[in-house]
Amino acid sequence: MTHINVLDPGASPLDYYGFELRRHREAAGLTQKQLGDIVNYTGSLVGQIETARKLPTPEFSERADAALGTEGLLSRLVTLVMRSQLPAWFQQVAELEARAVEICTFHTHLVHGLLQTRAYVRAVLGSLNQTDLDDRTAVRLARQRIFEKNEPPILWAVISEAALYQEIGGPETMRGQLAHLLSFDGNPRINVQVLPFSAGAHAGLTGSFTLFRFASDPDIVYTEGYGSGHPTANPDTVKDCSLRYDHLQAAALSLRDSAALIRRAMEERYGEQRDPDRGPVA
Repeated sequence: MTHINVLDPGASPLDYYGFELRRHREAAGLTQKQLGDIVNYTGSLVGQIETARKLPTPEFSERADAALGTEGLLSRLVTLVMRSQLPAWFQQVAELEARAVEICTFHTHLVHGLLQTRAYVRAVLGSLNQTDLDDRTAVRLARQRIFEKNEPPILWAVISEAALYQEIGGPETMRGQLAHLLSFDGNPRINVQVLPFSAGAHAGLTGSFTLFRFASDPDIVYTEGYGSGHPTANPDTVKDCSLRYDHLQAAALSLRDSAALIRRAMEERYGEQRDPDRGPVA
């Protein structure tokens, strides 16, 4: 007889997800292979997810919900699963992102994680460590599901012009990333401004930070170091960083001019160059 791994659903969100997937699959009278055929995944993958050996994706969860008639249960659970897979010190930040009504962020050298493309994420996370890169990439991208809520947060992202020219993942990855930033043009809830080199000395020289604002809770400031995060609701710190952010936005280009600069960087630095004899080359 095949041994069936019995999960403790209270052990972790991943175990709970696997337990519920198996319970609903068996209630539907389906084998792992049969469910896999329906959702266009292998039965082996279904088994790995049921035994908490593989992370489910939002796409898998949506298909399994439809196949099993679980009314969105697995899609709701996958958010908790992904958040639980973040580094322990960063899980609180993901919770803040999920609860905030407004997020104001300044980055000196990177595009913020909520705005990163899959290829850009892989390049960032894989710079020193290729272990479980697919899963770690999926976990970071899952944070962006906050924009799919009925009432998504308003995001203001001020990025240094340096982030446009820090070539992460190669020209193709950067073209895709900058095109992704341009895709938010006209979206009143996701606003991208570029702090140009011409701004000179500015209020963010001490480093990147994020302000979280909530419907009824105090504002929180988040800063980050190597392998650690530092959220604080200290009123003096929040007041100081709020003032700094106001000055950063004032020094940054307008939304329209920011989009023009992003487009220019995408075309001039990362666009295809044509060899008159051999066609386009990167």
